[in-house]
Amino acid sequence: MSLDNRNPYMLRKSLVIPLLLVASAAAGGTTGGNGPTPDTETADTVIVVDKVQVTAIKHGFVLRSQPVATSIVGSRAIERGHIGAVKNLSQTVPNFHAPDYGSRMTSSIYIRGLGARIDQPAIGLNIDNVPVLNKDNFDTELADAERIEVLRGPQSMLYGRNTMGGVVNVYTRSPLTYEGVRLTAEYGSGDSYRFRASSYYKFSPDFGMAVTGYYTHTGGFFDNDFTGKKCDWERMCGGRWKMQWRNGRGVHIDNTFTFSSLDQGGYPYAYAGEDIVRDGQTVIRKGQISYNDPSGYRRKTFSDGLSVRYDAANYSVSSITSYQYSDDEMTLDQDFTPESWFTLRQSRREHALTEELVFRSHDGRRYGWLFGAFGFYRHGVMDAPVHFKRKGIEELILKNANASPDLVYAMDADRLPLYSDFRMPSYGAALYHESRFTLGRWQITAGIRADYERTRLRYHSKARMNYQLSVNGGAPFPLDIDIDQTNEIAHSYTEILPKFTAMYRFDEMRNLYVSIARGYKAGGFNTQMFSDILQEKIKWQMVSGIPYEEPDIMSYKPEYSWNYELGGHFSCMDGAVRGDFALFCIDVRDQQLTVFPPGKATGRMMTNAGRTRSLGAEAALRVSPWRQLEINLAYGYTDARFLKFETTAKDAEGIPVRVSYKGNRIPYAPQHTLATGATWTLPTGVRWLGDVVLQAGIRGTGPIRWNEENTLSQPFYALVDASVRLEHSRYSLDIWGRNLGGAHYDVFYFKSIGNEFVQRGRPRTFGITLNITI
Repeated sequence: MSLDNRNPYMLRKSLVIPLLLVASAAAGGTTGGNGPTPDTETADTVIVVDKVQVTAIKHGFVLRSQPVATSIVGSRAIERGHIGAVKNLSQTVPNFHAPDYGSRMTSSIYIRGLGARIDQPAIGLNIDNVPVLNKDNFDTELADAERIEVLRGPQSMLYGRNTMGGVVNVYTRSPLTYEGVRLTAEYGSGDSYRFRASSYYKFSPDFGMAVTGYYTHTGGFFDNDFTGKKCDWERMCGGRWKMQWRNGRGVHIDNTFTFSSLDQGGYPYAYAGEDIVRDGQTVIRKGQISYNDPSGYRRKTFSDGLSVRYDAANYSVSSITSYQYSDDEMTLDQDFTPESWFTLRQSRREHALTEELVFRSHDGRRYGWLFGAFGFYRHGVMDAPVHFKRKGIEELILKNANASPDLVYAMDADRLPLYSDFRMPSYGAALYHESRFTLGRWQITAGIRADYERTRLRYHSKARMNYQLSVNGGAPFPLDIDIDQTNEIAHSYTEILPKFTAMYRFDEMRNLYVSIARGYKAGGFNTQMFSDILQEKIKWQMVSGIPYEEPDIMSYKPEYSWNYELGGHFSCMDGAVRGDFALFCIDVRDQQLTVFPPGKATGRMMTNAGRTRSLGAEAALRVSPWRQLEINLAYGYTDARFLKFETTAKDAEGIPVRVSYKGNRIPYAPQHTLATGATWTLPTGVRWLGDVVLQAGIRGTGPIRWNEENTLSQPFYALVDASVRLEHSRYSLDIWGRNLGGAHYDVFYFKSIGNEFVQRGRPRTFGITLNITI
């Protein structure tokens, strides 16, 4: 008997069970794609469309009827748009910018002028209702994502710390609503390929299981001229095991286990200053990527999230428990030149536990309520030695010490290691409540959260240096410096985070709302500055013999905001036109900024600006003039400026002076984001061929200021994307291209030892993707 004549159910079962075993060995993966669940298939664009049923524990059934600025990307849009990570949403969502630079550790996300390059995020990430605590793990493969929600504006009342810019909620496909096997293979520019496989099996109507595995490879796009090899290569693999059980009497149990392994090259940073010439030889040219020491990033993670929910007649009780582990290592040629200045190896391990309880009344009543409690514990260990090489010793240590002609310092060694290791335990707890009143067409919501956090840094710094000193031309005599110090810093934060909204409903899908909410981002420690502090201790003891007083830059304060918003959702012409809009004003106190210390500092640090303000507007529109054509438009405007920020800088003669940046725009936050696209579906009339889907769009962003002085910026740029796709219920074949216009643009700027560097954006790329559903 041929396979074509076999019973379809038996054929599927014979394929599903072997794949459950194969996929558990981490072969292959999937992206989301076409699922049969009608409620998720309606969420095809960044517009929250009608009747989208939400599995979120804290929100109502239809996000479109809630007083919040929300964008949803459904399963079909995830597959057609090749959205495999949160950063692929950049510009598609209004005022959402996630630049792709450095390594996957970077994970910078900006919403409405709020964001962070390092340390504490301004945007939260939840996967299947489990919060991802470590920002360094945000940039991961979203295998089998069924829906992605982006909630813009402060979500601190419901989600707590580090969500003052918004929250990204990712939900993966359910084995209770989808059954079968999904296979994906893709090849693209830069020798990039990926394989994914997933298997969904329902053992009974109330018990299902899914296994997903994936492997991705990128050969790279940028050459390191010193080595003659690609520097931005990447290899990653991972998987997910998901189990769901319902007892038919209101009990729901979901458990998801995920793991990933990443090995990545780095970093494609191009020199942005004038050519460096020494002794008639050009060391590095403007625009050149050239460095001599190995650089890269590796990461291993695994996590387990357990959700238990009980639905009673009038309320539900939910418990979300998670354990998260990460082990990563970053290796850097920190001067990013062919010269031997200094290198960094930063390795870190972190364990985290979270627990959340949510009591929530069912929707449909005049009064609704929600009570919640949340707690977490994190313990991180980091080792971050900096190794100064000969050029760095001469220029950064000896040159500064030899300021007086009467004293001449010398050192024979070619290396000087500066050791720093850290222990970073932290814990926190929160209680929150929300009440919702429905008065005719009005819905009034008020909520409050009490949030407590205790964070501690135990650090150990060590360095030993042998050198010679000659006084007034005399014979040099040996000296040494031995630094071995241990210390501890601790901070506690207690915050009250209220929120109030009022919404007027014209009907189920048309409304206007106003909201006032307070946002909060936790403070932290400047671990990146410890090598600079240790370096200053060495220079100070060499010159004066007096112990160096540590400056007050080792910690930074929390960031606070008040957000005022007017928005709405609308739908007309029987749903052919749907849209959202929002106007916002954000008043921020003590905004956290990443700055580069003046001179030839080797690190970077977080500091607090006195006060900033962000004004803006955003809109999203979906138009379907007929069934085969869909047009989407998303635009965001943000005017984020300093209202009060004074700091110390050095003038042309190197003398410290006070500088005010009042009125300047906040760095790294784009002023405009734009995405427009059209999808045209053409039925072929051939049953086995399916439809031809044509897609074209433009994504743009900018201008982006790179420094507080606003003297450097990236102008507005636009990227043209297009694809041609054969789409069938059993397979799809997609030929796609990105940045078809070949736009040249920068996605990142920074300084190291006074030199300026940028990272170029991805060039023109093409690819082909095959999806098979069995």
